[in-house]
Amino acid sequence: MRRPLPVLVGVAAQFVVMPLIAWTLTRVFQLDPALAAGVILVGCAPGGTSSNVISYLSRGDVALSVTMTSISTLLAPLLTPLLTQWLAGQYMPVDAGSMAMSIVKIVLVPVVGGLVIRALLGRFVERVLPVMPWISVLGICYVVIAVVSGSAAKIASAGLLVLVVVALHNCLGYLLGYLIGRVTSRDEKASRTTAIEVGMQNSGLAAGLAAQYFSPEAALPGAVFSIWHNLSGAVVAALFRRRDARAAG
Repeated sequence: MRRPLPVLVGVAAQFVVMPLIAWTLTRVFQLDPALAAGVILVGCAPGGTSSNVISYLSRGDVALSVTMTSISTLLAPLLTPLLTQWLAGQYMPVDAGSMAMSIVKIVLVPVVGGLVIRALLGRFVERVLPVMPWISVLGICYVVIAVVSGSAAKIASAGLLVLVVVALHNCLGYLLGYLIGRVTSRDEKASRTTAIEVGMQNSGLAAGLAAQYFSPEAALPGAVFSIWHNLSGAVVAALFRRRDARAAG
């Protein structure tokens, strides 16, 4: 509430920059309908929670990162289906209403449930907290394995193309997010955070929705993005830290 501008700019960029980049890439690379719909759905997804960790490693504004992710996640049941229907409806039919309910079930219900459990069973949560990241990792691995195994034939024929599109989508998001942050706030930490929030998507959510509402091959971009953006995020964090080290030197 004290710094509304960077929050508003970051969330607006999240739901404007990434969907438009996705739509443009599907046109440039002439992707088949299923893959195009999957790429656009990734672009329309809210910010990924791993962006908070990458913002911390990049010495960005972690509080701003968490705020942006939280707000974009709360807006996702409304904006993700509408944007997907608008941009991907030409490729495959989109049931925006059902997709909105799925996002509420997949994202909002677990988050609210977690807050309630934390409030009511605080001592128990503290005891199991150390193993929860490993459970999360196993869950993400299961999602990726399920999606990739369902798209094995498509990976063999279009895997490299999907990787190129995903990498461009992610890297252009970083670049444009950083430039937007510099132009609007001129604060380096906020600009780093905006770059990471815009570039990193909740691609696990996108992969799940694509598999449910489109096809297994439409989930492929989300599965690839899930792996790629964590690797690229680590590289971005290392570059920012090296930049700080040079400035300090």
